[in-house]
Amino acid sequence: MNKNYTLCFDTCLEKMYLTLALNNEILASEVIENHDSKYHSAFLISTISNILAKSNIKPADLSLIGINIGPGSFTGIRACTTAARVMAQQLNIRAAGVSSLEILTEAFKNRQNPSKPVLTALDARKNKAYLYMENVIKGAVEIDKVKELAQSGNYEILTDAKLEPVLGGTVYQTLNLPIGETLCELILKKAETSDCDWRKLKPLYIQPPPMG
Repeated sequence: MNKNYTLCFDTCLEKMYLTLALNNEILASEVIENHDSKYHSAFLISTISNILAKSNIKPADLSLIGINIGPGSFTGIRACTTAARVMAQQLNIRAAGVSSLEILTEAFKNRQNPSKPVLTALDARKNKAYLYMENVIKGAVEIDKVKELAQSGNYEILTDAKLEPVLGGTVYQTLNLPIGETLCELILKKAETSDCDWRKLKPLYIQPPPMG
């Protein structure tokens, strides 16, 4: 069997996640938090170098890069996408992305095994929430509409600390979900059916980035 190394990273959420896999097996996983006044994405390149070095893997050994394309921190989304595109272009390898909404939903389902369909809602500011349900991104939806869905009793609610007082449900930050590993699993599945051309890799801006 050929050795296909996949590097996945996510700088869109509160922590940075990096995962290295050989074929379908996770070799290494790192979680990096913010340090002092520096946002965790500032450590992306150095952490990539470290995780490859620890596994005795060279960048040229990689065959696929996977990232979280958002929604999330606009700075994190830009850092993630730019680094992945540059690396994939220089190494002439494939790259693909999946949304943070899908990552969190899958990680939650794998960990909690909920009996109801999962409704995932993340704070989108401006009295809106990024909504993911029935395997579809619904966009930035008015909070009142999301609240109606949450109160219907038809869904298991996964949300963040900002929206939990309004929607109830489970706060993903409290669960220590395997986000890096789940990202890698989703990317490997996507690579089976997609060409994963790095030129098609773009950030997922459901709402426009803030100006200034």
